[in-house]
Amino acid sequence: MKIDIIGDVHGCMEELCSLFDKLGYDLKNDIFVHPDGRIPIFVGDITDRGPDSISVIKLVYKMVVVHHKANYVPGNHCNKLYRFFLGNNVLHRYGLETTVAEYVALPRNEQQNIMEMFMTLYDQAPLYLQVPEANAIIAHAGIKEELIGRTDKRVKTFVLYGDISGQFDADGRPIRRDWAKHYHGTQWIIYGHTPVKKPRIVNKTINIDTGCVFGNALTAFRLPEEAIVSVPSKQPLMEDKFSYFT
Repeated sequence: MKIDIIGDVHGCMEELCSLFDKLGYDLKNDIFVHPDGRIPIFVGDITDRGPDSISVIKLVYKMVVVHHKANYVPGNHCNKLYRFFLGNNVLHRYGLETTVAEYVALPRNEQQNIMEMFMTLYDQAPLYLQVPEANAIIAHAGIKEELIGRTDKRVKTFVLYGDISGQFDADGRPIRRDWAKHYHGTQWIIYGHTPVKKPRIVNKTINIDTGCVFGNALTAFRLPEEAIVSVPSKQPLMEDKFSYFT
């Protein structure tokens, strides 16, 4: 099996289309299909902050749910949007406000369609995806070796938010432990969640959230080739949004 894992899109539809083009996909019937049958896998956080979250929802829904030509795992932003659609009292900040603004500007019947699309996509998604044929695990914020195979509350928190410490830095951002340093498994773990300027490979893990929505790049990781493919972002560069692990 040949797969292309795509980093956090965050509503950057134009860059996503450019990435598919660079990866050799063709646009057929409003979805991207690879002539060699490669399967794209979205690593979560497809919405929020960027300029066109609604279009990304439509595309990912068609590719994953309707045509079964892609896979998807949810991220923390996906979880928050899902809770918004459930009617929960979630704060419209940290990016959700951009998706909500797009959503409420739609005609009422189109709002219903988008809500149903996204909730179906989310409901059908696994917490994380194991792809033994590619010797890989795809999880939005990563996963510790001892958690693989589990789906309990602790695992859900980890794959959505990472190895959170409960502490915050001076800017109010959560401080996360560097779990990748302690991973010694033989399967690739491909994740995003924490924006980095360049894909970060530690042991057999790779963070492919290269901060497209913050002006850097949108990145895919190809297996079995172990190749990195990126396209530049069209968004303004925000240097303070990137993390620098040692």
